[in-house]
Amino acid sequence: MTRRPTISDVAAAAGVSIATVSKAVNGRYGISSETSQRVLQVVAEMGYESSLVASSMRSRRTGVIGVLVADFEPFSAEIMKGVGIGLRDSSYDLLAYAGSRQGDSEGWERRSLSRLSGTLIDGAIVVTPTVVTTSAEVPIVVIEPHTGHADNPTIESDSFGGALQATRYLVELGHTRIGFLGGRPDLRSDGLRDAGYRRGLAEAGIPYDPRLVRSGFYQEAAARGPAVSLLTLPQRPTAVFAANDLSAIAIVKVATELGIDVPRDLSVIGFDDIPEASQMNPPLSTIRQPMQKLGGAAAGLLLALMAGESPEATRIRLPTRLVKRATTAPPRRA
Repeated sequence: MTRRPTISDVAAAAGVSIATVSKAVNGRYGISSETSQRVLQVVAEMGYESSLVASSMRSRRTGVIGVLVADFEPFSAEIMKGVGIGLRDSSYDLLAYAGSRQGDSEGWERRSLSRLSGTLIDGAIVVTPTVVTTSAEVPIVVIEPHTGHADNPTIESDSFGGALQATRYLVELGHTRIGFLGGRPDLRSDGLRDAGYRRGLAEAGIPYDPRLVRSGFYQEAAARGPAVSLLTLPQRPTAVFAANDLSAIAIVKVATELGIDVPRDLSVIGFDDIPEASQMNPPLSTIRQPMQKLGGAAAGLLLALMAGESPEATRIRLPTRLVKRATTAPPRRA
């Protein structure tokens, strides 16, 4: 393994002191432009990179923003793309960190922030935290808090409005027996999507039937069992609204395995519009929440807070949009 060049190696190659290399790398005064250019040329040739920890100890700044997620999955991946776009014109680098792999997942963001803040990152964007209040030594912006409005600045999608759109669309197609495959009942987003589903039924005069409701826990593998249970009912639904696309994909796969044609015998609509939604066969109808815009808005808000500004809006809700594809159609009449 090739040894990484150190600041001592750079100083020796450039014929200067370690202090001079530090001044050149950090853009500080005290050396001539000619010396600075010579040192930076050697830095580029040798591929030297200063330690984030060492530089943060000196300046209390790292030039890095952390995005903390519970897991790397399609939703968080799209969020991180948006954060990257939002930071493109800034001087900050992006550090992605998944924090719930060890021990109980509850409170993962507190453990992660205690490890990173003050030494590795200057600010943090926390995606779907499990606690309402999250504090750290650095500014924080929260995306889609699980359990309610966070005390920190918050960015979220209109989960209730999106679920209402989905249910209204299925009703407009002519469906009256509409199932709901939710996420996790303890999460705010799931509660809002369940409420939007119920409102859509009530508007159409369709009684709410708890026998047509299951929880898929927002994961494709976990949603398979509930999907089988829902689609093998004596009077199964003719349409299902799933609280996220991974659950909707599970429904389509289970339906295919059971010989149920989508969309002729069963309409399915999801929520998120992850890349896989448009790539599957048939392409999935869904509610598009602006995941990359969530990340971009969070990045912009965090940059303002780090600059000492006081943004007018610190509770931002972005609209969702119905995307019609090939997994929804009017119910087949006997």
